[in-house]
Amino acid sequence: MDFKLKKVERKGRQMDFSTLSEAIINGNRDVATKETQAAVDAGVPASDILQEGLIAGMSVVGQKFKANEFYVPEVLVAARAMKSSMGILRPLLAEANVQAVAKVAIGTVQGDLHDIGKNLVAMMLEGAGFEIIDLGVDCSPDKFMEAVKQNGASVIALSALLTTTMPSMKDTVEVFKQAGLREQVKIMVGGAPLTQDYADSIGADGYAPDAASAVDLAKDLIAA
Repeated sequence: MDFKLKKVERKGRQMDFSTLSEAIINGNRDVATKETQAAVDAGVPASDILQEGLIAGMSVVGQKFKANEFYVPEVLVAARAMKSSMGILRPLLAEANVQAVAKVAIGTVQGDLHDIGKNLVAMMLEGAGFEIIDLGVDCSPDKFMEAVKQNGASVIALSALLTTTMPSMKDTVEVFKQAGLREQVKIMVGGAPLTQDYADSIGADGYAPDAASAVDLAKDLIAA
């Protein structure tokens, strides 16, 4: 897969983001942190570093994951490199009032304590520019509701690994319907035992079979 160099004009010269993006792709946390700080020190806006360096790199990671060129371990190390850079950028983005793509509240549903898949999706979404509200595991429908009411999440992502906990997804959709908030939030679901048919049957807005697809789905949902 070809990686296109990203350059942005800044202070009379071009900033080359390829080293930063490649560090993210390769999961090289030290280089990612160094390049991010160097760009900040050079006066590059945090939004440019985020878009042209971090998000560009994680986009390639997602493409490689879907193409079976990367597997979960490679995605995890890439996401960790991205998070190290975000540690530098996050306060600068807040200071500049840079808005996230959308707020996503994500959690494993009630009765289910599995979180590997949920964590992977959360990291991929953050790498795509979403603000993540990680609710953890064993999340009741009311906990998702609270994330929407108090934190302004416009998307909720429900994860389940156990078939016995899948009904909690339906319960969560129903809670939003009963509260009259169903039209205000997009609900996406995922997990090993789920299918598109099940997502349709409970009234979810979408289903993603893997973390990379979850990013595409979230983007499609907020654009709809």
